[in-house]
Amino acid sequence: MRSAGVVVWADKKLHKVFGGRVSLVALAGLPSLRLTTTGRKSGLPRSTNLLYFPHGGDFVLTGSNWGRPNNPAWTLNLRADPKAEVALAGRPVAVVARELEGEEYAAMWRELLEFWPGYAMEQEEAGRPLPVFVLNRVAR
Repeated sequence: MRSAGVVVWADKKLHKVFGGRVSLVALAGLPSLRLTTTGRKSGLPRSTNLLYFPHGGDFVLTGSNWGRPNNPAWTLNLRADPKAEVALAGRPVAVVARELEGEEYAAMWRELLEFWPGYAMEQEEAGRPLPVFVLNRVAR
C-alpha cells in the first residue's frame, strides 16, 4: 500500500507513452481498464487506471483506494453521474454504473475475494466497506 503513489505515477506514464495499450496491472497479468468519469464538482473528464473483475460482459470495480480511509474520487463521481467510459487497451466503451448494496454486494464481494484476495487486506487497512460498482455496456 505504501508504494501506491509510485505505482499510480508509473501507470500514468505507461498510459501516456503507449496510448492506453499498456498498464502495470496488465503487465502483471490482471485485467485493467481506464475509467473516465465526469468530475462531480468540475464537470471535467477524470481518468484513472484500475484493476477490474470481468463478470460476464460487465466490468466490476472496487473502490479500495489502496487501503486508504477515504473512497477514491472516481466512486464519488460515479455516484453523482453513473454515465462513464472505460477504455480497454485504448478502445473506448460507453458504460453506466450501478453501486451494489445488500445481498447483491455480499455475493459479489465473495466473488471479488476469490478473484483478488488482496481486497480483504485493503478493506482491513481502510477500516471501511469498499464500494463495489458494476459497469454495464451502453449501446451507442
